[in-house]
Amino acid sequence: MNPFRNGMRRSRAPEPATLVIFGATGDLSRRKLLPAVFGLWQDGLLGSAFNIVGVGRQEMTDEQFRDYALEALKTSKETDAIQPGSLEKFRDLLYYEYGDFATDEVYDRVGKQLDEAENAHGGRKNAVFYLSTPPSLFEPISNGLGRLGLQDESEGWRRIIIEKPFGTTLESARRLNDVIHAVWNESQVYRIDHYLGKETVQNLMAIRFGNAIFEPLWNRSYVDHIQITAAEDLGLEGRAGYYEEAGIIRDMLQNHLMQLFTLVAMEPPVAFDEGAIRDEKVKVLRAVKPIPASQVRYSAVRGQYGPGTLAGERVPGYREEPNVAPQSSTPTYVAIKLEVDNWRWQGVPFFIRTGKRLPKKVTEIAVVFKRPPLGLFPGGLERNVLAFRIQPDEGVSLKFSSKTPGQENQLREVTMDFRYDAFGAGLESPYSRLVLDAMLGDATLFPREDEVDHAWQLVTGMLEAWEGKPAEEFPNYAAGSWGPEAADELMGPDRRWRRL
Repeated sequence: MNPFRNGMRRSRAPEPATLVIFGATGDLSRRKLLPAVFGLWQDGLLGSAFNIVGVGRQEMTDEQFRDYALEALKTSKETDAIQPGSLEKFRDLLYYEYGDFATDEVYDRVGKQLDEAENAHGGRKNAVFYLSTPPSLFEPISNGLGRLGLQDESEGWRRIIIEKPFGTTLESARRLNDVIHAVWNESQVYRIDHYLGKETVQNLMAIRFGNAIFEPLWNRSYVDHIQITAAEDLGLEGRAGYYEEAGIIRDMLQNHLMQLFTLVAMEPPVAFDEGAIRDEKVKVLRAVKPIPASQVRYSAVRGQYGPGTLAGERVPGYREEPNVAPQSSTPTYVAIKLEVDNWRWQGVPFFIRTGKRLPKKVTEIAVVFKRPPLGLFPGGLERNVLAFRIQPDEGVSLKFSSKTPGQENQLREVTMDFRYDAFGAGLESPYSRLVLDAMLGDATLFPREDEVDHAWQLVTGMLEAWEGKPAEEFPNYAAGSWGPEAADELMGPDRRWRRL
């Protein structure tokens, strides 16, 4: 047995519970959620008494939903290797209810399902409600569950998982929080951001706070700057309706990338628990220097891709994509410079970029250290770089200079590389980790209300400066390139974006 695999299983199993998935026949449920839950169940991580109630607006019987779910498991790339007989047993755990989410009937039927599950489990009526629906349905579903008293925890715990995007502006996010809190306590609310379920994101905390050698260097004395990149090579893939309204800021920056930023920049928590970690994330968000609309041009760059070449093939520009307005000003790229006003990071810029139709799909956090103060060897002095690869080829690398073999004292950059596949096991879906955490009542990897609020505050200036105003420079980068030239200028002298 590979010794690296010891300790990879959770030591605690959830109590008997029902997972209620609203939007169970939607795309996210079919491709990600059902395979993740099946993997947990097949590995024996969901306890002895567990069942799923799918809820949708589409009329369907239990048997039809079971056929649908099993077909989804067979076709999804996210499904673990299926063990003989597993699908047949998993099928028996599936139930389905349908109806109009604005009326009480569907919630009444969900309540009866929980009653029946209680009898089958012989335990309490524990339930997780997963809202895998369009954001416009978050409010009616939360209110409907509240009207029928399904948030009440007198007979078993109740939790609600809410997908992103959580709001479309600062005001709408605050309003949604108010609506949710009218029914649920904050301790029952799990706002999911699947980036936080990724192994390498969690490993960022493990490497920072589980080793003595990195943390002493993790500050303004040794770090020159930090780069966070989330590049996608794909275009819209049929999501024009959503993307034309959301754009890159709501789709990636306000949630995924702000979460990565907080994990890099936060102070060590007093404990590895939800309260301590989320407190530190909020503190660093509060320390970021605001970017008001009047200052956006100095701290942020937006872009939209035009026609170009990707992997040897011609691809259309954003405005040529189906269902995109011919003069659309929706940004598909953004790069920003954040400054953190605290003792650790004073004077150390954080550069964050994300975009569509870039040369490759890659997400990375790079800590770029300062150059040595004195050059003893011929050639230029290079900066050391500690890079966390979030996807693909998950792992960590450290770049440093070493003498090349021979008579001369010539230096050359070399890289020490750790890859996650050294553990000999495939990485689990981030949804697996997060669903299991929610069932265990561990909210450490779920953004809290005030985190979401501060993240919205940081991007509001960009939304105010850019939205509703024509972008005459668009398109300003070709598909297959690394973004607009102005993003390079944002880095300032003697710095450049990493070539990934």
